Amino acid sequence: MRFWPLILLIAVAACDPVAVETQPDVPAIQPVDTGPRLSQRAATNNFRDAVRRVEPVAEQFCRQRSPQQNCDFLIVVDDRPNQPINAYQTLDRNGRPIIAFTVPMIHEARNRDEIAFVMAHEAAHHIAGHIARQQQNAALGATLLGTLAGTLGAATPDSIDTAQQLGAAVGARSYSKNFELEADALGTVIADAAGYDPLRGAQFFFRIPDPGDQFLGTHPPNAERLRTVQRVAASL
Repeated sequence: MRFWPLILLIAVAACDPVAVETQPDVPAIQPVDTGPRLSQRAATNNFRDAVRRVEPVAEQFCRQRSPQQNCDFLIVVDDRPNQPINAYQTLDRNGRPIIAFTVPMIHEARNRDEIAFVMAHEAAHHIAGHIARQQQNAALGATLLGTLAGTLGAATPDSIDTAQQLGAAVGARSYSKNFELEADALGTVIADAAGYDPLRGAQFFFRIPDPGDQFLGTHPPNAERLRTVQRVAASL
């Protein structure tokens, strides 16, 4: 087990320097009363409206920024029972981008701007190629840590396999927080272009658990995400 400290090397090796653009400070977004939960009918209508308006804008941005990718978004409802409040982006077996919303997620959004912002955020993940980039990071982490473990005299096939699995997990998470901030930034632009208010949409962050700044966490602190949305919105 002498190779476990090398996990820190992987965390560093998998992260390229990220250029941070200096922007003027803007007043922090303050929580506002978004009202009670909507009726099922109203929430469903808001979701349909967002699909109708966000999807073509997201596809346009995708073709402009990532013409090599499949930009034919399919937005679906994940109606499996007992699903949490969640929205996610994935790909089907043919590479078509899918954005899925669980039923609780649709009902949790208090207005059209919130559901549209979440939809634009998920579309941004695909446009930025985050799934492929995460897979590359995972593969790099597995290779590096597996190789380092194999150079140790006491390493066994099982320990090398374990090291590769751990390296893949670390590599996959190495950019997770940056990916979320990138999606927040581009999602802000997409939501605005679709005719929604991304600042009002970002009020959703005030109602979800704050992950804080956890080591190897997958999401950045909510305050950082709100600042990102606000900075981008101020430039539009």
